[in-house]
Amino acid sequence: MGTEANRESDIRLEFYGGRFMATLPLLLFIVWAISLSLYKVNKTPMVNEQGLVLGIILGITVGLFFVKSPWSDYAKALFQGIAQPIGAVAIIAWFWAGMFAQLLQAGGLVEGLIWLGIQTGTQGGVFTGLTFVLAALFATAVGTGYGTVATFGLLMFPAGIILGADPVVLLGAILSGAVFGDNLAPVSDTTIVSATTQETDVPGVVRSRFKYSITAAIPALLLFVIFGGGGDVGDSVVISKITEEVGPSGLIFLVPFVLVITLALSGHHLLTSLTWGVVGSIVLILVTSVPLSKLLSIHLNAEGEPVTEGALMTGLSGYFNMAILILFILAAAYLMEAAGTMATINAFFMNLIKGVVRRAELFIYAIVALLNVFITINTAAEIAAAPFVSRLGKQLNIHPYRRANFLDTVSASLGYIFPWSGGVLLAWSTIKGVSGEYEFVNVVNPAEVFPYVFQGWGLMIVMLIAALSGWGLRYTGASGEPVKG
Repeated sequence: MGTEANRESDIRLEFYGGRFMATLPLLLFIVWAISLSLYKVNKTPMVNEQGLVLGIILGITVGLFFVKSPWSDYAKALFQGIAQPIGAVAIIAWFWAGMFAQLLQAGGLVEGLIWLGIQTGTQGGVFTGLTFVLAALFATAVGTGYGTVATFGLLMFPAGIILGADPVVLLGAILSGAVFGDNLAPVSDTTIVSATTQETDVPGVVRSRFKYSITAAIPALLLFVIFGGGGDVGDSVVISKITEEVGPSGLIFLVPFVLVITLALSGHHLLTSLTWGVVGSIVLILVTSVPLSKLLSIHLNAEGEPVTEGALMTGLSGYFNMAILILFILAAAYLMEAAGTMATINAFFMNLIKGVVRRAELFIYAIVALLNVFITINTAAEIAAAPFVSRLGKQLNIHPYRRANFLDTVSASLGYIFPWSGGVLLAWSTIKGVSGEYEFVNVVNPAEVFPYVFQGWGLMIVMLIAALSGWGLRYTGASGEPVKG
């Protein structure tokens, strides 16, 4: 996952049982992640980022007892893995993106988008289609699919039920909007991971990915309009109550959103683009009626302990656990580099592929999909799959943009499709909470929404066609530019 210079480290590890024992830390982590996903309390899986961090640390610790080389060499390999630049790049990008996303939410952008949707007066399938568009826009703006599911589930879902939308398809529209933004947003954690682990730039990845996203989104929108109606239009009093909770003032925060997108896609570094977005959002918060406490609040809690809260702090703290996780997964993957395991695995796949790029891309598609089936947090699954994608792709000179697109589109899709995935379970728990506030809202079973995440399924089909047909395939040119074969 690092540069070739990193791979050619002078550290060489030997393990009892052969070089494949170097996979033990990562395999134990995957087993741990699956176990947490299957272990449920009150029908809720116990998988979370803190638990995943513990799992990778336990895996690395167990691996220490199987290394034949000096333990000091094992430790040095771990530190070399953690020190790879791609980890630092991803973490810094996450922190800036997190602050930007939280500032937009504190400014009321989501309420503004929902107000816009309700004010159009649309009903049934048209409202469901509009929900998909607004959720996609919001997710692209803030780069968080989970945040989109939670906020739109709290407000747009009950509004849609009242306006005659089918509950199951409406929830599928919200999940699909999350897929679109998680996949395409320059500030999305999955976008950042897919680019940095393939050692390329985020803006270029986003530009190259747009054709796949929009190809899936157009038919998805039509399907939501066609199948999203059929419900009963409800009491106008309830509609008025929801409308009172939102307003148009937050729409002004579309300005920093557009600024970040424009700067990122015009070639500016992601950190530069996000910094201007953060500064612009802070200025808007200062000149509007948004309470300053939403920006930053430093105070003592009820127990007399100092507390730092607000959008800036929430944006940072939301990625602390994931930052630790990516560093340890990089370290575990690097152990396989030092033991020669990655070279052996690569030789095995290359023997099956026999130099055929189509087979390589199908293998990449399958590897990423398999890990996402079992690891229910899509960013973690993406990190685990990244070294295999990088190795296979580099051997056949497949451009980093192309590799990053397979890595991200599959991960972003499956993270909101399977009933046990993090995005779907979050949607289920959100709707469950909403049902306690609005008696007309029935809880949608995660298994029911499975076929209706049209953007997710569309992306899976689009990328499978791309692998089979070579659509969008680019190789790495002499100066690193994408070129046709």
